[in-house]
Amino acid sequence: METAGGTTNREEIRQKLKTHFPGKIVRKDLTKKIKEGANVPVYVLEFLLGQYCSSDDEEIVKAGVENVKKILSANFVRPDEAQKVLSVLRQHGSHTVIDMIMVSLNIKQDYYEASFSNLGLTGIPIADEYPEKYDRLLCGGIWCIVQLNYDAEGT
Repeated sequence: METAGGTTNREEIRQKLKTHFPGKIVRKDLTKKIKEGANVPVYVLEFLLGQYCSSDDEEIVKAGVENVKKILSANFVRPDEAQKVLSVLRQHGSHTVIDMIMVSLNIKQDYYEASFSNLGLTGIPIADEYPEKYDRLLCGGIWCIVQLNYDAEGT
């Protein structure tokens, strides 16, 4: 059905969605295309695609898909590659990872500790602001994109 301006209701709705929800619209065909080569939860892919491929311009979408693939390749932690990622972290002093993170309160020491599922790290100190701002970290954990800093002294 066309409207008075010559656009279809579908196009009009699409434009309104893009205006009011920028970065939140995801083309499911792109999710399927990337999912075939990546062992990452669909909602993580959808988040990245929403960030980098939210356009009608096919060149922007193509570049965005390549960027998402690079981000996943460089930052998604596969359990069998955890030691490789830790080595990169040690060599460079910091590294950004995509992993499932859970936080718990160490009552004896009175600070929060993070556990990284795929990376296999536990007892990592985390600033109070994160579990206070993202309380789901305390309720089974959430997938995060986070920059880790290496501290050889453990302080």
